[in-house]
Amino acid sequence: MAVYTHLTEEQLSLFLAGFDQGDLTSFQGIDGGIENTNYFVNSCKEGENQQFVLTLFEELNKDEMPFFVELTSYLAERDIPVPAPIKDRHGIALKNMSQRPALLLPRFPGRQLDKVEPDHCRQIGDALARMHRVGQDFFLTRQAHRGVFWWRRESKNIANLLSPEDAELLRQEVALFDDLREQPWNLPMGIIHGDLFHDNALFDEGQLQAIIDLYNACTGFLLYDLAIVANDWCVNSDGTMDQARLAALLSGYSAQRPFAENEEKAWPLLLRTAAMRFWLSRLISLHGLEETRYEGEQVIKDPDECRRILLAHIENPAQLPV
Repeated sequence: MAVYTHLTEEQLSLFLAGFDQGDLTSFQGIDGGIENTNYFVNSCKEGENQQFVLTLFEELNKDEMPFFVELTSYLAERDIPVPAPIKDRHGIALKNMSQRPALLLPRFPGRQLDKVEPDHCRQIGDALARMHRVGQDFFLTRQAHRGVFWWRRESKNIANLLSPEDAELLRQEVALFDDLREQPWNLPMGIIHGDLFHDNALFDEGQLQAIIDLYNACTGFLLYDLAIVANDWCVNSDGTMDQARLAALLSGYSAQRPFAENEEKAWPLLLRTAAMRFWLSRLISLHGLEETRYEGEQVIKDPDECRRILLAHIENPAQLPV
C-alpha cells in the first residue's frame, strides 16, 4: 500500500471539523499511489453520507501548491472533469497535516480501467484536448518538476549504474529533445497534465468520469502530453503501438484540437522523449537515487517497460495523421 503518512481517526476528525462537511464516519488508505498519500474519507452531514479523497503531498512543498489549487479549480469551473479542492469554513483549501500540504477533494464515481479499449482512448483524447484548449488561458505557468534540466542532470548521474548501451541510449534521447527544442517549429504550448497514465483516469460503465492526480501538471508542449498518454494507453506488452487504440486516441483528440503545422514532424520524436522521461524516473526510483519524504517503501514501476516502448519507437517511428 502506498500510504506513506499514517493518520489516526482523531487527526482526521479534527481535520474534517474545519470544513462544513459533517462528521467523520470512516476512512481508508488508498492503494496504488506513487508520489502522494491518499485516503478515502467518509462523513455524514444532516443524515446524508458524503465521500471525499484526502491527499497529503510527500514531495511538493507548500510554496508549490497554489499552482495546483488554482489550476484544478480553473479547469473544474470550465467543465473539465478534475477534482477541485474543497474550501474550509474560512474559504481556505490548502491545509497542513503531519507537516505535509493537504487537500480535501471530492470523490468521483468510477474506477481505474483493467483493460483499455479503443473507445476509452477516444474519450481520454477528447478530454485531454479540451483540457489543453481551455488551459491556454490559464494565468499561471510552471516549469516541469522532472523536465529537460532534470533529464540532463539525472541521466549523467545514473549513467555509471547502467550498461554502456543503456547509458548511451539515455544520453542520445536527452540530446534528441534538446535538438527538437532548437527547431523553428513553433509547437503549441500550454498547461499539460504530465502524467496521464490510465490509472489516473476513472471510468464508470465505460464512461470517463474524472482525470485525477494533476500534480505533475506544468507548462509544456501539448503534443508531449499526448505522447505520454499514447505510450501508456495504446501500447502492447512488447512496447509496440496498438493501432486501433492509437487511432481512437488521435481521432478523439484532434476533433477537439486539430493538430498544428509541424506537429507531425515532432510526433515521433516526442513519443521517444515521453518514453525516455519515464524510463529515467523509474530507473532513479529503482536505484534509490532520489531523496524523498516517504515514510515507508516506495512503489516502483518497471523501468524496462518504458525502455521497450522507446526501442519500439526508434525501430518503427509513428506518423501523426494530418
